[in-house]
Amino acid sequence: MEEVNQQDNKSVRRIHAERVLQANKALGQLAAGLTDESFRLRYHLMPPAGWMNDPNGLVHYKGEYHAFYQHYPYEPRWGPMHWGHAKSKDLIHWEHLPIALAPSEPYDLGESGGYGCWSGSAIDHDGKLTLFYTGHVDGRTPMEVQCMATSSDGVSFVKNENPVISAPPEEGGFGFRDPKVWMHEGSWYLVMGYGKDGLGKALLYKADDLRDWTYIGIAAESDGTMGDMWECPDLFPLGNQNKHVLIISPMNMGATKTMYMSGRMDYERGQFIAEQAERLDYGFDFYAPQTFKDANGRRILLGWMNIWGATMPEQDHGWMGAFTLPRELKLAADGTLLMEPVAELTSLRGTHRRLELMDISADTVVPLPDIAGDALEMNAVFDIADASGVAEFGFWLRCSDDDAERTEVAYSMTERKLSMDRSLSGIGDSGVSEVRLNPMEDGCLKLHMFIDRSSVELFANNGIKTITNRIYPDPASVGIRLFSKKGNAKLVSLDVWDLASSR
Repeated sequence: MEEVNQQDNKSVRRIHAERVLQANKALGQLAAGLTDESFRLRYHLMPPAGWMNDPNGLVHYKGEYHAFYQHYPYEPRWGPMHWGHAKSKDLIHWEHLPIALAPSEPYDLGESGGYGCWSGSAIDHDGKLTLFYTGHVDGRTPMEVQCMATSSDGVSFVKNENPVISAPPEEGGFGFRDPKVWMHEGSWYLVMGYGKDGLGKALLYKADDLRDWTYIGIAAESDGTMGDMWECPDLFPLGNQNKHVLIISPMNMGATKTMYMSGRMDYERGQFIAEQAERLDYGFDFYAPQTFKDANGRRILLGWMNIWGATMPEQDHGWMGAFTLPRELKLAADGTLLMEPVAELTSLRGTHRRLELMDISADTVVPLPDIAGDALEMNAVFDIADASGVAEFGFWLRCSDDDAERTEVAYSMTERKLSMDRSLSGIGDSGVSEVRLNPMEDGCLKLHMFIDRSSVELFANNGIKTITNRIYPDPASVGIRLFSKKGNAKLVSLDVWDLASSR
């Protein structure tokens, strides 16, 4: 029997290696044919070619950051899911590695397009880079099982005797996927996305050896307003007040695509007690975020900077998908989750321009001729403590020479609302992202923005609110303007840096 098992394991390894080799060959051919750089991001992680969605397996391993992602290497569209793979020493400059996982076994390979190695997580276990993922096969019962693969070199992965979790705890559920694994007080824990009876849920498992998982129960579930299935759950401690945060991507919750809850985790009862819940990002293009803890103790987040159902013009250019900037998470005293760009991004800064103490006259648009580009970092501070006569002010980004094309970032004094309007942004989807936002304690408004060819990420008031959107303007639209309506706005300072490419 042992000899038979060894032969089976060799066969699994051989077949998977062949599938990975085939996928890498197809990816190389597709990447070699890319010619249009119009929407290729300069300093974000994106696939060499083909399709990218959810971040998977974010981990700090042997002194380097590893990021995996849902990937279809054959075409720039969603298909049977593989795991793409990249690594970095600084979270900014990424080296693409060979594809890590390809569908190859009955638990992740089917006859229809609905199969593959779906989302999951990674850990460093005794020096081995260990991946956990959902094997998904449409038409099979159960449709989703949980699997494991390991690597000694951090590049080539071997699938283990799978599945390690062969079925959901009960029948009749909606989804059973996206395992996130971590260690707490010497035991391994795993949280899983699930839904039943119209309620999204996070299921909790526990193990001693990563293979024999025991179902503990429902760690958290919707109150009836938070979607009917929770994809990509992520549960982790944050801060020094014995607090935990649960991040989810709820399905069928309207405009809300991601949420966080902060509160307490009771490991003895296997329950997360939420004390605060809020939308995580207020843009259109932010989904399936995942976090990890780095060697310095920081909690870092990356999200998929796209959304299902959107127009994706880059598909016509042979690729699709990108990650957000890496963001450091912190927890305020009141339980509010703060997201700010990691400090390493300052390494990309080039030419610097600064404006100070500028009044923006009522009902005017002010060109900034010395500030233009498609790869910029902008940090603006406005004094709104004594701006009662102003209705609205802000920026026009990525403007054409005639201002017919632009992305508007505006703050409404009357509604205390921050918005990003991409109705005139180019050939992609339109729409207005907005969020209520009060001024900071000193009466100022701080807008920290990153422009990267086909994206804008906005961090407001030190990361208390964020808005993430993809835009697709003409490459020649690189102007920046200031504007104010019905009253003079007061710009305290504006710092702008050209950002170098990380490729």
